[in-house]
Amino acid sequence: MRIATTIFLTDETITPVRLARELEQRGFAGLYLPEHTHIPVSRDTPYPAGGELPPEYGRTLDPFVALGQAAAVTERLSLGTGITLIAQHDPIVLAKQAATLDHLSGGRFTLGIGFGWNVEEAADHGVTWSTRRALASDRMALMRALWADEPTAYDGEFASVRASHAYPKPVRKPRGPVNGPRTLIGGAAGPKLFAQIAGDADGWLPIGGRGLSESVPQLRAAWESAGRDPKHLQVVPYAVLPSPGKLAHYADLGIEEVVLQLPPAGEAEVLRALDAYAEHL
Repeated sequence: MRIATTIFLTDETITPVRLARELEQRGFAGLYLPEHTHIPVSRDTPYPAGGELPPEYGRTLDPFVALGQAAAVTERLSLGTGITLIAQHDPIVLAKQAATLDHLSGGRFTLGIGFGWNVEEAADHGVTWSTRRALASDRMALMRALWADEPTAYDGEFASVRASHAYPKPVRKPRGPVNGPRTLIGGAAGPKLFAQIAGDADGWLPIGGRGLSESVPQLRAAWESAGRDPKHLQVVPYAVLPSPGKLAHYADLGIEEVVLQLPPAGEAEVLRALDAYAEHL
């Protein structure tokens, strides 16, 4: 099983360069970074985990810039977003950013996308909350048009793009209905999410990894109903606090990669966490 990591990198934590080098030297498989552009001080949206929102949410580094630094000092480490708040992005710009990072890293980039939880943050980006899932699908379709080998136009519900020259292209070749970098969608289990994964992605990025015994067979059924090859479905439990029993359970479900949560801390504390996680490599 590939053991990757995620962390809220901020202006107060270990740096992307130091962390990336340590991960690769120690044999970890990857680094995934979350995204929040800003956290409005006045808000009504509760923190999903309960209690006060941790301060690192308002201090996160831009994931594409930080992953670009990580790519420049590593050769094997996979690099991903966990997750990109896709509805909050201009899709033409995001397509360029993702393709560029994938190209410069030699195909090591994973685009993890999600729909968000902070209504106020999304509203500042002009997102109508009730449309964010449809908006995300529209964004992905437009980006796939720009990633296509030949100039391809797209005219969607929320945005359009003319047939265009758009380089660089992502490294991965098309697979089923999906092209572009490896793409995983985060979110809670359910028929709508699983249909979206089957149509728009390479797999699922479930936060915490609970309840997978029930949900993974449901996702596989949706995947196969969409005509996708079951061997190609990827389920990557995300922000996991590991134990040998938990990782063995994931392996029994056919899961080949897991993303472990690191503390949003300085260098010494993060390196201690990596030492503790080393037993799972």
